[in-house]
Amino acid sequence: MAPTACLRLPFLPARARSATATATPFSPPRRLSLKCSATNGDNSNPNYISISPGVESVDVNGLRRPPAPVSTPTVPGARDPNWLPRPLTSADAMEADGKGLKVAYQGCAGAYSEAAAKKAYPNCETVPCEHFDTAFQAVQNWVADRAVLPLENSLGGSIHRNYDLLLRHSLHIVGEVRLAVRHCLLANPGVKIENLKSAMSHPQALAQCEHTLTGLGIEHREAVDDTAGAAKIVAEHMLQDTGAIASSLAAKLYGLDVLAENIQDDKDNVTRFMLLAREPIIPRTDKPFKTSIVFSLEEGPGQLFKALAVFALREINLTKIESRPHKERPLRDCSSLLKNFDYLFYVDLEASMADPKTQNALGNLKEFATFLRVLGSYPVDVNEP
Repeated sequence: MAPTACLRLPFLPARARSATATATPFSPPRRLSLKCSATNGDNSNPNYISISPGVESVDVNGLRRPPAPVSTPTVPGARDPNWLPRPLTSADAMEADGKGLKVAYQGCAGAYSEAAAKKAYPNCETVPCEHFDTAFQAVQNWVADRAVLPLENSLGGSIHRNYDLLLRHSLHIVGEVRLAVRHCLLANPGVKIENLKSAMSHPQALAQCEHTLTGLGIEHREAVDDTAGAAKIVAEHMLQDTGAIASSLAAKLYGLDVLAENIQDDKDNVTRFMLLAREPIIPRTDKPFKTSIVFSLEEGPGQLFKALAVFALREINLTKIESRPHKERPLRDCSSLLKNFDYLFYVDLEASMADPKTQNALGNLKEFATFLRVLGSYPVDVNEP
């Protein structure tokens, strides 16, 4: 099977998207309708006609009667614009199985990110991208509808590059998917394990298989951009002394043999991926939701404690907290001679933005945070990895 070419930055069309006008809620004009007298509660005169809702009533002889008191209907949208439902977007209307979706991911065909995309949207069309940033741009420039990118691994920890890219781009997290990673040792047909002197793969995959590779006598490591890319290089160059650490799917795509399966040092190896889109989804409260935010604080004792307290006091559980240096303000001015890093805090809340207590907590945090942004409110992946 011919390998799929990765999407490169120069070919991304820079299509400008017109700014979406914000709809202003308004009350529709009241219409006058003719109704029979029975609808007005007056059955004594069958010739009586009422105008509803009206100012006066008339009978067939043209005589006017006193106007009946009419209560003005209550229009909640006129009082509170937030009461009105938000119009559905194309993101809301997509089929659950991903039919009609183009999903971008980093890596070559056969990458674990592609498997995550297929798990999230079984019938989607996957779009391989050369770099993480390319996948973000593919969605932002309307080349793809979604992007599936790794956020953290149970063994290797967080993928910091994607945390930084979340702030650089204006995409929204609309879901998550957990994928069990099962590393395989691949090689060209006819090559045995004892022939291998080197292993090639993504740096995290190499780290996750460190002890197993040493036990197999494979001492040299060679890092590349992604696992499937390593399989592609081994196959294209017909390497005889180098194996690739990748998925069994990559072995099928590039015509390699699987010399060993599940070679990761820890068998419980799970990667959590985020699903990104141009538009946010409508949060709900009838199913488990997660909300991801990022904020920064002023320098001072107890500031982080104060920030976390706004959630603890409302019994909102935090499932993750990650700090990253603020790239736009790497050093903050302090009263002391030492200049400390200015940090951004990424936090995952076990809560939905549709819940008033979540909104109240963020409103409280906004009162003293120097920066606050909601990255997304999305369903929790409750399926087995």
